[in-house]
Amino acid sequence: MSAETPSVVPVADHAVLVVFDDEIDETTLARIHALDAALSRDSPSGMIEIVPALTSLLIEFDPVVTDHAAIAAAVLANLDAPTRPSPGVNHIIDVCYEGDHGPDLGAAAEGSGVDEATVVQIHLSGRYTVGMYGFAPGFAYLYGTPAAIRLPRNPTPGPLRPAGSVIIAGQQCMIIPTALSTGWFAIGMSPVPMHTDDPARPFLFDVGDTITFRRIGTDALERRLTARSTSV
Repeated sequence: MSAETPSVVPVADHAVLVVFDDEIDETTLARIHALDAALSRDSPSGMIEIVPALTSLLIEFDPVVTDHAAIAAAVLANLDAPTRPSPGVNHIIDVCYEGDHGPDLGAAAEGSGVDEATVVQIHLSGRYTVGMYGFAPGFAYLYGTPAAIRLPRNPTPGPLRPAGSVIIAGQQCMIIPTALSTGWFAIGMSPVPMHTDDPARPFLFDVGDTITFRRIGTDALERRLTARSTSV
């Protein structure tokens, strides 16, 4: 499904789901983020929270104050908001691909029909957008994995991967904030923590931010991981 006007679907008595498409792409993400920004700037009466996803956006409201029709009207009134709201922050995130830090790099290379060095080069060439948070606190889904290394996730989860693992599957990439068993491909390790110590901003990224990866070696990674562990 792809349409200029998204569908607005009632959810229980307290929310509407705005569905833009059934496939992820840059245009869809830009429209979702623009609507999120517009409604956040000029919130309709009774709105409680906006939850953006990769192809849709959920708007929760207080049913004592407003209703589905009023929220849907606010959505339609803001669809002409600029498709590129104020740009998010660009984060440069260090990642090590070497040795045990990229345990699935070989499998990703085999699945992509290239060698490991090429997978690394292609991954570094991407520019990734924070599309949504999901699964568990701090799990930011990054859209923008280059087409040449887009691989379907494995149907069966593999071994436990440590926090900081950089994983890819399909169009998406993630830096996992806690240890996880996953069917995604773990191709590297980052020393950058995804959680912060700020209760007002608990996660490093905001939806709409962009990510550029920068390669570091094993020595640099281990120094930074050691520094983190001793500072806790």
